[in-house]
Amino acid sequence: MNRNVVFTFFLFCFVTICRGSGTDIALDAKATLLHRIDSLNLLIYTCLLTLTVLTIWVFKHRRVSWLHETGLAVIYGLIVGAIIRYAGSTNHITHINVNPEPGTTYNLSVPPDMLRFHFPASLPITPGDSPIANKTYAYSFRGEIVNVEQNEIDLKATFDPEIFFNIILPPIIFHAGYCLKRKYFFRNLGAILTFAMVGTALSALVIGALMYGCVQLMPASLASSFTFLDTLYFGALISPTDPLTVLAIFSQLKVDVNLYAMIFGESVLNDAVALVLSGAIQNYETRYSHDGGFEISGFLGAIGDFIGIFSLSLLVGALMGCLTALMTKFTHVRDWPLLESALFVLMSYAAFLIAEVCELTGVVAVLFCGICQAHYTYNNLSSDSRNRTKQLFELLNFLAENFIFTYIGVSMFTFPKHHFDPWFIIAGFITSMLGRAVNIYPLSFLLNLGRKPPIPVNFQHMLFFSGLRGAMSFALAIRNTVSEARQAMLTTTSMIVIATVVLQGGAATHALDYLRIPTGQGSNEESEALPYRDVRSLYHATDTGESDTPRGGGDAGGGQKARLARVWGALDSRLLKPLLTHARPPLTETLPAFMRPVARLLTTTHQYTQGDNTLRRTDSDSDLCIDDPQIPSSIDPQQLWPGLVDTRISVEGITGSNI
Repeated sequence: MNRNVVFTFFLFCFVTICRGSGTDIALDAKATLLHRIDSLNLLIYTCLLTLTVLTIWVFKHRRVSWLHETGLAVIYGLIVGAIIRYAGSTNHITHINVNPEPGTTYNLSVPPDMLRFHFPASLPITPGDSPIANKTYAYSFRGEIVNVEQNEIDLKATFDPEIFFNIILPPIIFHAGYCLKRKYFFRNLGAILTFAMVGTALSALVIGALMYGCVQLMPASLASSFTFLDTLYFGALISPTDPLTVLAIFSQLKVDVNLYAMIFGESVLNDAVALVLSGAIQNYETRYSHDGGFEISGFLGAIGDFIGIFSLSLLVGALMGCLTALMTKFTHVRDWPLLESALFVLMSYAAFLIAEVCELTGVVAVLFCGICQAHYTYNNLSSDSRNRTKQLFELLNFLAENFIFTYIGVSMFTFPKHHFDPWFIIAGFITSMLGRAVNIYPLSFLLNLGRKPPIPVNFQHMLFFSGLRGAMSFALAIRNTVSEARQAMLTTTSMIVIATVVLQGGAATHALDYLRIPTGQGSNEESEALPYRDVRSLYHATDTGESDTPRGGGDAGGGQKARLARVWGALDSRLLKPLLTHARPPLTETLPAFMRPVARLLTTTHQYTQGDNTLRRTDSDSDLCIDDPQIPSSIDPQQLWPGLVDTRISVEGITGSNI
């Protein structure tokens, strides 16, 4: 009898638990299905990158130069995207149509962030089931629905645009800054800054004005959705260049190192300029343009926003780079290379996040953090950490770049927010070329008025041809696709990126031949200072053999350098490098006498005991703007600190200042 009662009790409990866990089992099954779909999509992109790598190897083995790896990634992405889009899937998304309650107030242009779906308590649908409890489910905002019949694979094949800005772009931009520790970049700094800052702003203005005029001639349905600020924003996002294909061919063919440096440097800086410029345009629209008209105060405020955000972002990145240099100098973390490398990576990424948290621009911060890390921190790292960080960021840059171009191809078919308008696309292609021409030719003419040697005409044509669009333009376009205007911008930007990468990138070799730009005529020792070593300089050495660039013209470097460059070189070699690295001369020899206690605190034993040339043998960057051998003789320390006395002291009796 007791056994029957116990058995009945356990049977009742088991049935009750099974009834209650039916919902959990169904939810677990759906979670498992979503996990499989996520894994499938990641597998698709992994296979695409693997196929791209293998094809690149075949192309390099066969010496094929008419298609670059980024073009391959785009083509493979287009093929797979078409298969995903049109192959069909049985895993359709379940949905329930809901409508706002009468009297609910909300902003249609900026929908609510979250939808709370309330299920009131009710009787069980199936006899024998437990009553349905009172529950509320939350659904996050994804944007306007274009295709209701979209399946799970279509949905999962698209990523949150914030992933591009927070995860994928930072290693690309940091790697570019980490590679800027190059002498020829700084020798052509004037031209690079002119093209990247003034040229990008001019290009954005020209493209925005021309596109606004073209949009007014288009059908009223499209013209009504565009304002001048919208077209100006399009000009800002389509102006940055990404000439990876052209630079890779330059490397293989040993093209002039100054041409390489101008194209590479401009592409690095105009990404940051375009991002800040697009942000300034958005700030103008939000703060000042209430009725769509032009306000001079708002215009000046937008310029102030641009300068302030760019400068503060630069400062954040530089400070984080210098802080990392101090940490690696005054600690023994180099004794554990793995920890040293981890600290290097985390501090670099922190520069990006700090700028974003402070409502600045993380891309600018991480770019200049990379420059400072390369110029200072790199000299403090152990040999293992130097190799590890270089190879790590080179690998991350390669994977991130190819992933973005693969995703551009896939998203042409799977992303639901495209708006194809042939007239807008054609106008986008034409105006982007005109904007690039305004960037290069007028500014080259102005630069040549005071630059020696001038930028040759065939170099100017190659600079124009190298205006391929890439990752930054796509990332800016896909970040906001709520309105019809932004959707048209995304579609046009994607098509411009695909066309320039595949067609212009493939024709780069023919362009070099057509423009008669010499290639393959050997290289000099300076070429090792560039990201690709097989580049050369057409500028012959001076009579003294100290420089590969002719005398005169501060922008070209060599010979009589501008006083600003010489002062900066002396300040860097006698203050910043001794402060942030183990370079000589120590601060006890360069700072004024009253600062001797501080100088002793900031000087390590290694700086006293090493030879004068130790740093130069290990530092691949032979100073930022000017040649190292000229620094001690060209600037007297008295010019930096008047009243400086000789504070040289012997090594005896000095205790180590390393922590």
